[in-house]
Amino acid sequence: MTDTTSAPKRRVELTLRALALGCLLAVIFTAANTYLGLLVGLTFASAIPAAVISMAILRAFRSSTIWENMTVQTVASVGGAMSSIIFVLPGLVMIGWWLEFPFWQSVLICALGGVLGVTFSIPLRRALVVNGGLPYPEGVAAAEVLKVGSRGSEQTESAVRENKAGLWVVVAGALVSAGYALAGAARLFAAEAAQFVRLPAAFGGGATGMGFGLQFALLGAGHLIGLTVGLAQLFGLILAWGIAVPVLTSPDTIAWLQAHNIPSIAATLPAGVSAEELASTVWSREVRFMGAGVIGVAAIWTLIKLAGPLVAGLASALAANARRSHGEALELTEQDLPIKLVGALSLASLLGIGALLAWFAQSAPALAGSTAMLVVGGLVYVVLIGFAVAAICGYMAGLIGSSNSPVSGVGILAVVIASLLMLGVMAISGVPADPSIIAFALIVTGVVFAVAVIANDNLQDLKTGQLVEATPWRQQTALIVGVGAGALVIPLILNLLNQAFGFEGGPPAIAQGAQTLAAPQATLISALARGVIGGDLRWDLIGLGAVIGVVIIVLDAVLEKATNKRIKLPPLAVGIGFYLPAAVTTMLVIGAVCGWLYERAVASKSYAPVARRMGVLLASGLIVGESLFGVLNAGIIVASRDAEWAALPLGDAWPAMIAGVMVFAALAAALYGWTRARAAKV
Repeated sequence: MTDTTSAPKRRVELTLRALALGCLLAVIFTAANTYLGLLVGLTFASAIPAAVISMAILRAFRSSTIWENMTVQTVASVGGAMSSIIFVLPGLVMIGWWLEFPFWQSVLICALGGVLGVTFSIPLRRALVVNGGLPYPEGVAAAEVLKVGSRGSEQTESAVRENKAGLWVVVAGALVSAGYALAGAARLFAAEAAQFVRLPAAFGGGATGMGFGLQFALLGAGHLIGLTVGLAQLFGLILAWGIAVPVLTSPDTIAWLQAHNIPSIAATLPAGVSAEELASTVWSREVRFMGAGVIGVAAIWTLIKLAGPLVAGLASALAANARRSHGEALELTEQDLPIKLVGALSLASLLGIGALLAWFAQSAPALAGSTAMLVVGGLVYVVLIGFAVAAICGYMAGLIGSSNSPVSGVGILAVVIASLLMLGVMAISGVPADPSIIAFALIVTGVVFAVAVIANDNLQDLKTGQLVEATPWRQQTALIVGVGAGALVIPLILNLLNQAFGFEGGPPAIAQGAQTLAAPQATLISALARGVIGGDLRWDLIGLGAVIGVVIIVLDAVLEKATNKRIKLPPLAVGIGFYLPAAVTTMLVIGAVCGWLYERAVASKSYAPVARRMGVLLASGLIVGESLFGVLNAGIIVASRDAEWAALPLGDAWPAMIAGVMVFAALAAALYGWTRARAAKV
């Protein structure tokens, strides 16, 4: 085996300028992802736009290399990924435990869990990246972008042009997206087009609805998730809004449920309630819990399939460390952080987590007497469940990309387990049900969630590094830096958004009229914690969802076998279609179809690879533009105490809805056409 560590020329890879630029981009992408996640329940992978921006800036330095751009991308993407912690932390505000997000507590939850995510992903690198045989679509795409645009690679004049054109595509997408969002804030265009109806008696007489969000961020996210995942989410949407909601709102079903003493949300609503309120209430308080059951079963199934590769990966990491300790020189692409250092970092993080849990337990009178049991149990939970969810998310990132990986589904599974364990603590110690118990479950889940989201993103970045022959230990160092950058900015952004818009169940926004952020995952996760610990969780609905999940797993397996893996039905994507709002899922599906049509239109052209990469950059720009406008809007609302600072005194909403649909469609078509033309010129 060749010893590449003694090369005479120092490798420009882990530099201060790369770390500084990466941290700056991490702050930007974390802010954008935080807003997007709280608005619609989705985040996006920022690796590719970060790589493009890095290459454009570092091109000014003659010594810059592809590996230095890899470092920037790694720091920026992991910082952006850390924003997924907002799927859990707002739950502490929703249950009334926090009125705001305390800075150091929030930072420690993110940072300590994030470092564990890095250390847990190191043995997983061998199992899932090196030996796993997984496609890692986003990691491969990012590697292609780096290879054609970085100094030190085999550059051509067209590669330089592509890099410049790609940057302009990101900027143009961001400007159009932000401009449309500003027009929406001014009420020139509606933010959503929707229609709810009551079905005829022949179809049960229930209520249902359909709509789509007029948001370019959703269009871009749909492009990135791809057609397979988009259609699976459409299947979940149809199950939820085409079957479950109409059935549960049908008068016959309501009467049958009441006759059998089964709870029915629809039966508690007043007579003559609108179709919109009836359908939306049943979906949010019943159907979404079925989606939670689907997601939980799918997450468990993924873990079962991963058992073998995980054991093999850990054995491979230990074997590599043994060879290094005996003096064998490993190739650069095989040099992870030493396993002893990994163990020390893991131990330090666990000690910090233990101290955080002990401080929390001591500050809550109901928990103070059970501090030792809570700390030990919490640490065992973090280690066992944390490594399991890191493996699940890493595997799914390799299979369908980190943007589509089921971190929210894993969070649902984790909070149910944590809440059940808290019931055990209550039984052993005799502690009565108390808000502090729910809060403790959410904090432990937050730590585990930080592990999951970082492992999810890290393995995608490590795949990119493998393809460009980066040094793993340098990447892993950059990952830790990115964790720190993301952790420091998240509580600041969360407090800003909390003041400007507020969360359901939390303190009111600073200005009247502000639209409360939906935070769909945080709402569901906090509801699950309260339901398990309070004893009123609808296990029947979750159980029904679990049965549906098993059927979908079987159907997915049958489809794969019958079509030789050409047609798939990812169960997790189906579950997401259940519990994301219909307007969100519909636009995601539209985005997935638009992306597929765009790629099909250029498939036979000589510039097809360039056009596909440009499409990804356009989608990223659409997401970043609207999301950053959302953060800017929050800042203006807080400063002016006016939630409608941009609103114009317009009349009926229908003209705004019609105009919005027409302008949205025209701008989307124009952007895709312009992007294709730019790709052809390159």
